[in-house]
Amino acid sequence: MTDLADFRRIAAADHFFGIVATTRNDGSVQASLVNAGVMSDPAGDGEVVAFVARGDARKVAYLRARPRATVVAHAGWEWATVEGAVELIGPDDPKAGFDADGIRLLLREVFVAAGGTHDDWDAYDAAMASERRVVVVVRPARVYSNG
Repeated sequence: MTDLADFRRIAAADHFFGIVATTRNDGSVQASLVNAGVMSDPAGDGEVVAFVARGDARKVAYLRARPRATVVAHAGWEWATVEGAVELIGPDDPKAGFDADGIRLLLREVFVAAGGTHDDWDAYDAAMASERRVVVVVRPARVYSNG
């Protein structure tokens, strides 16, 4: 049975690259490449798949209108998919319990969960703030793979 451990393992095997699919206003699918990782749910409800996006990205606008996404990780011919409801947490998507410092730390946590490292966290924080980056949390409703 596929679970988030499979997604984590497969994502890690290829730099945590994942394809995220959202739904446009006309019902068609929009897909883009992200770095996604598995981490503890910021709401404290198990584990989630999360990634960081620019606040002005089209995928974020689509997710604000229709908060569901599909994320696919692959390594070679092996893949795992997570589908679920989405929560956005960022400067333009406030969440109770996350002030500016809480958002800053959550952005770092997602970055690390998605395989990121940084030599200058202050520079990272400044870039995230200037781009109004948002954390995208995907709560798994379905997890499946070809394995």
